[in-house]
Amino acid sequence: MPRWFTGLFWSSISVAAVVVGLSTWDAFTASPPDADPVRVRNVRIERDNWGVPHIHGKTDADVAYGIAVAHAEDDFRNLEEVLAAVRGRAGAILGEEGAKLDFAGHLLDARGVADRGYNSLSPATRALVEAYAQGLNDYARGHGHELRLQGLFPVTGRDVVAGFVLRSPFFFGMERVLGPLAEGKLPPRDSGPVDERGSNGFAIAAARSDDATTRLIINSHQPWEGGVSWWELVVHSDEGWDFAGANFPGAPFPLLGHNRNLGWGNTVNRPDLIDTYKLVLNADRTQYRFDGKWLPLEAKRVWLRVRLGPLVLPIPRTVYRSRHGAVILNDLGGFAIRHAGIGEVAQVEQYYRLNKAKDFAEWQAIMAGQGVPATNFVYADKAGHVAMIYNAKFPARRPGFDWKGVLPGDTSAALWTSYLPFRALPNTIDPAAGWVANANNVPWVSTAPGQNPVPGDFAAEMGIETHKTNRMHRYAEMFAEVNGPISRAALLRIKFDKGYSRASPAGKWMESVLALDTSGKPDLKAAQDLLRRWDWTADGRGPADALAVAVMASVGREVYRGDPLPPAEPKLRESVNWLKGTFGRLDVPLAEFQRLRHGPKDLPVFGGPDTLRAIYAHKAEDGRRVADNGDGFIMLVEWPKSGVVQSRSIHQFGAATIRRASPHYADQSPMFVREEWKTVRF
Repeated sequence: MPRWFTGLFWSSISVAAVVVGLSTWDAFTASPPDADPVRVRNVRIERDNWGVPHIHGKTDADVAYGIAVAHAEDDFRNLEEVLAAVRGRAGAILGEEGAKLDFAGHLLDARGVADRGYNSLSPATRALVEAYAQGLNDYARGHGHELRLQGLFPVTGRDVVAGFVLRSPFFFGMERVLGPLAEGKLPPRDSGPVDERGSNGFAIAAARSDDATTRLIINSHQPWEGGVSWWELVVHSDEGWDFAGANFPGAPFPLLGHNRNLGWGNTVNRPDLIDTYKLVLNADRTQYRFDGKWLPLEAKRVWLRVRLGPLVLPIPRTVYRSRHGAVILNDLGGFAIRHAGIGEVAQVEQYYRLNKAKDFAEWQAIMAGQGVPATNFVYADKAGHVAMIYNAKFPARRPGFDWKGVLPGDTSAALWTSYLPFRALPNTIDPAAGWVANANNVPWVSTAPGQNPVPGDFAAEMGIETHKTNRMHRYAEMFAEVNGPISRAALLRIKFDKGYSRASPAGKWMESVLALDTSGKPDLKAAQDLLRRWDWTADGRGPADALAVAVMASVGREVYRGDPLPPAEPKLRESVNWLKGTFGRLDVPLAEFQRLRHGPKDLPVFGGPDTLRAIYAHKAEDGRRVADNGDGFIMLVEWPKSGVVQSRSIHQFGAATIRRASPHYADQSPMFVREEWKTVRF
């Protein structure tokens, strides 16, 4: 259970809470909504040789129904958990970890936002999410033995929309605000996700390639398992929806990929899109002062239902709201939270419409609606356009306030109510260099030098990130080395690069390790001597690779977030003890140290934290470093001279992400570690 939730969870237990069984209290108090009348769907699901579903429907809604059924066939467990979180019942499945999601859903009023905004969605989008919900309900009805929670189904289209509302703010740093406030601390001044959630995206215009082919590499880094893990699909409808890509559990459409004419990948960006306000409260903390008036602090009692062993514990909590947004009360006072896209559901509409865009002009017009509050879009199309869109819904903030700090909550002057237009973003479109890229870095390094947005053209109040990843340094260095056309092979060398730049934050960290005084510490000196012979790549070819990866991973989170780095010697000691304790030596081959494991597959995998071939991992019981995040679903999309799209893809495991008995549980893993592709039969 994350630390930030501990205080919220345990402080809420009272003698009034009664422990009862899941099958009684939880099912009784969580009655499902009425389901829409069942209708017959005209849909066909076919699977290719790799088990990837190709979903054909008469209408787009029929396709969405098929997406739900096919995804449930492959990964019903994560779908059920996502839906349980939306319905405030994740704690009944996942225990204290799930209750964190339930509390966040109540705090952010995810279901209320979905209910209020539902009719603002177009009829076609509402039909889509409702058909998707019907597919989930029909699957659950026919597979009762898989259900872990009574009364969760049937779900509705509003539940599907609420899932987007709940998850979206966490992609741009909500946990880094909630966590400290829940612990009685102030949030950090920087923004961004709490963990390494990287991604890469590359696009090469036909005019810059060696064969008049426009190329796009989609390479979004996500956890390899769980509610935000990628699942591949291809969709076709008689209404013109044709798309190949991937989505998360709970999404009724692909979130990235390509249609016949265009495609995109996403990378997490880190602008400051969340503001924290210190409220002026009255003595009993039931009112707050705003523009000289006392206003009531809204309060609502909610129940968190938390599984503890075989039982469920109902825990009462109170969630608060001001006109700023959600409020957390702690020993420091009352703090309100306001974030980009607050109270909106338009991202559901935008993703669906982007799937069906026919050209760059239409795609840009849809993006200008700014429904998706954050994440970069790296774009390419058959006409040869390429773009790196630093997509963010920037609040229109007044100058004069410290927008990275805690703001005064008693004046409307600090309360923004609108956003900057899409044209104000630092985007890079069709640069003369013919290429764009992003690896979770500043937008000022999106293409060749001299062709990027200029930092001074953008107001400080926007809060545009300042972070530069190793991956950014490496692609900038490698693109600069390419003179003339960029071939497919050259592009793939960049994508699968496993090197570290000495100029990057990771490189500076290694330099600090090498600069340590290890006099009188022979084991640390031996480690330094080995690292000095390292070739600065994690490709498994040198004797120092495993030690170097361990040293880099020891501060992976701090480097990714831009936090102050810890003293180097304890981290080097930790890495030395790890390798010697597990293998009895420091020069262990990386192939033995770093593994991909899934079901029967136990394979060596190369790369490391913050390399373009990104591998994030945990320490397994046998001391190996086992990959669990980073490079996962990858797609190479090409539009040759003919204009007929071709694509290849690979997944770190396979299509049947949780079905251990399926031949597609881990059938792509051997190709993944060899950096090979399979053909997308679009």
